[in-house]
Amino acid sequence: MNTSQELTIVIPAKNESALLPRLLESIAQQDCPGIRETVVYVADAQSTDGTPDLALGFRDRIDVRVIPGGLPSAGRNAGARLATTPYVLFLDADMELADTTLVRRTLELVKRKNLHCVTTNIWCRDGRFMDKTLYFGNNVVQQFSRLLKPFSTGMFMLFDRKRFEELGGFHEQALYAEDYLLSKKVACRKFGIVRGKALTTNRRFMKMGHIKIMGMFFRTALNTWNDKYFLRDHHYWHS
Repeated sequence: MNTSQELTIVIPAKNESALLPRLLESIAQQDCPGIRETVVYVADAQSTDGTPDLALGFRDRIDVRVIPGGLPSAGRNAGARLATTPYVLFLDADMELADTTLVRRTLELVKRKNLHCVTTNIWCRDGRFMDKTLYFGNNVVQQFSRLLKPFSTGMFMLFDRKRFEELGGFHEQALYAEDYLLSKKVACRKFGIVRGKALTTNRRFMKMGHIKIMGMFFRTALNTWNDKYFLRDHHYWHS
């Protein structure tokens, strides 16, 4: 398996100079053959904190390329359009792949079972008890979603590129939960969750509060079959 011939990584980013280095370094540490030559697109949404230059500073370790982005859906789609590999891995800029085998095992799983979309558990690296409890709940819901409507966040989402294109990619008019809006279109039998976890921060909880996040999550579940709900602005990106 040569990762550079099979995988493209896409990271939407805006003013992520504080957190992006941790992610890029963790990508460089993955044990996949060819990881140094694997293309990593950072879709930058007009950052003002030096994020593009910082990303390009990793070119001695991985093949980082900065492209124009926007909201996460637009940035992810922009990177996917440039991809020529069979698979595309979407990551949020505040993630960390602390497990050096995660990308390799994800690729092995998607190929072995001929899946369309694979995600993993998300864990809060430095969060408080409540932060970790809510992410635990998120992971439980994700496991059960395989029975009805697959649930994955854009924090870590690997897609078969052909199927991604057939589904129309991320809905760029969606102003909320565009990642779930896409993942729930995947057939249950074609959705997988790789063992392990990817790490994130608790910054969204710190900005919005646990109660508000829980309310948004609950309303998302209630509107699973109402796509118009996701096209309305729920002020998620204003936080």
